[in-house]
Amino acid sequence: MSVTHTRNGTAAPPAAPPAAPPAAPPAAPRRTAFAEGLDRLRAAATTEPGRLRVIGAVLALLVVAFGTVTAWQTTARSAAADDVLHTSQPLTSAAADIYRSLADANTAASSGFLAGGQETQADRDRYEKDIRTAAAKLITAANSSDPDSPSARTIAELNRLLPEYKGLIERARANNRQGYPLGGAYLRYANDKMQTEMLPAAEDLYTSENRRLRADYADATPYPWAAIALGVAALAALAWAQHRTYRRTNRVLNHGLVAATAATTVVLLWLVVGHSVARAGLNDSYDHGVRSLDVLHDARIASLKARGNENLTLVNRGAETVETAPGTFADKFDVAYQASMKDLADGLARAADLADDDAGARPVRAATGDMDVWQDRHRQARDADDAGDYQAALDKVIGTKSDEPTGECFDSVDHNLQTAIAHEEREFARAAGDGRDAMTGLAAGAAVLALLGAAGAVLGIGRRLSEYR
Repeated sequence: MSVTHTRNGTAAPPAAPPAAPPAAPPAAPRRTAFAEGLDRLRAAATTEPGRLRVIGAVLALLVVAFGTVTAWQTTARSAAADDVLHTSQPLTSAAADIYRSLADANTAASSGFLAGGQETQADRDRYEKDIRTAAAKLITAANSSDPDSPSARTIAELNRLLPEYKGLIERARANNRQGYPLGGAYLRYANDKMQTEMLPAAEDLYTSENRRLRADYADATPYPWAAIALGVAALAALAWAQHRTYRRTNRVLNHGLVAATAATTVVLLWLVVGHSVARAGLNDSYDHGVRSLDVLHDARIASLKARGNENLTLVNRGAETVETAPGTFADKFDVAYQASMKDLADGLARAADLADDDAGARPVRAATGDMDVWQDRHRQARDADDAGDYQAALDKVIGTKSDEPTGECFDSVDHNLQTAIAHEEREFARAAGDGRDAMTGLAAGAAVLALLGAAGAVLGIGRRLSEYR
């Protein structure tokens, strides 16, 4: 048996450590789907079929975008034109009718008061009719206004004030029939409520609706430049694609691209011509309709104010005066009458300038003649009143036709202005209707033709691609 001995002080060498595995290369960053798609598109674009596919996609996209924007802008303008014709202008006229009805009711009430116990049934009926008309127009305006709009708040205020005014008028009538002087105080209070609260509110409503009408015109008349620019870009791209095809194949026509070009051209011409005709019609309706109506409504309002102040001059009988010059005083209501008659004269002069045919100018000329006679008769009434002959002055203002009263002149002015307004409303409706109708079918037609154009572009490029298969 043998024993193995090791040397003292020596030890077996330690085992070598295992070799470390080689380091793995860093992982490549993960690419996004967009980047990979872009690389594939770039690689495809280096070949002719790939280029053709890109060209076809771009052409189809341009034509569809042109059709879409055309349909969108045309629809918006057509809706605004329809609002002009059926919403904002009728509401503006309704607001003017509210003002006219309130002012005329005030005039009829003062005329009936001057007649005392002999108030005619015609004056009473006129007052009641004006009040009913104002109430009905307020309902129409309320139904067409936004609930939280300034117009809605104005309408609510008028609805609150109207019963208060009617109550004051009834008290004035009751006291006047019994010969109590308190009736005059009630009438002045009712007139003050009408002049300082109700008519300014009605004027605010008219101004608000007029502003809305102008906003609708501003939405309906601008050219659709975005659609026109896209149409020109689509036609330029189609022309370039056909020229490129001709240079590479010597073929003059590519049926698909020609069809796409024809469809795009039809839409672009339809858009430009149709909108130009619509714009011309709408501008004509504004220049020869809305502007004239604004002036005629203002003139009619001025005549109503003048008549009401003329009546109140006799009701007031000098109880309220204003200083017209240093140390010079005049009846408050006669001063207001003179100011209203100046506004009426200015309005009739502007209306005559704006009238574009004899049918519109004739009633304005007649109203101007009636106004001149009215002023002459008013001077006679004032001379009689200043001379202390109150009854003669009263006969000159509310008397019978044999007395040649100013009321007869006022009625003629009002009738002629109403005739002129009716004529201008017909002119407006005709021109605005023509403008709106010029865009009829354009949105749907543009969408259909754009789809056909895009299909033609794709088929035209597809025909070229088939040559590489």
